Amino acid sequence: MFSKAAEYGIRAVIYIWGQSNKGLKMGVKDICKEIDAPEFFTAKVLQSLARLNIISSAKGPNGGFYIDEEQEEIKLIDLVVAIDGDGIFKGCALGLKQCSETNPCPIHKDFKAIRDDLTQLLQTRSIRELAEDVENGLATLVR
Repeated sequence: MFSKAAEYGIRAVIYIWGQSNKGLKMGVKDICKEIDAPEFFTAKVLQSLARLNIISSAKGPNGGFYIDEEQEEIKLIDLVVAIDGDGIFKGCALGLKQCSETNPCPIHKDFKAIRDDLTQLLQTRSIRELAEDVENGLATLVR
């Protein structure tokens, strides 16, 4: 459902949130090791998220990626839109350019319901909630 960039970005930010909550900043190598993600690709995603102020980064020996107080309640939708744009919320499931309520594709109604449910989920779930699930052993970030 999400691009690989979004998958790695979401997993990385969940991990970063958990570590930031402990007062730590994390380097890309450590993040990628913990979430089983490719380093170079994930680094680009994280740099992009830092430029958009969704996460923070600091350079130097004690540097790394972290989440500050202003970013603590990041919603999943913020990550997905920052990485993949809003196409998943507006686009046609079959990739048609002119799919709409008045000119629907064969699965428009079904997909619209799924898309609306996904939008609701992404708008309501925060990275904090997901990170807490991981910290409490209720969820995992690796396969």
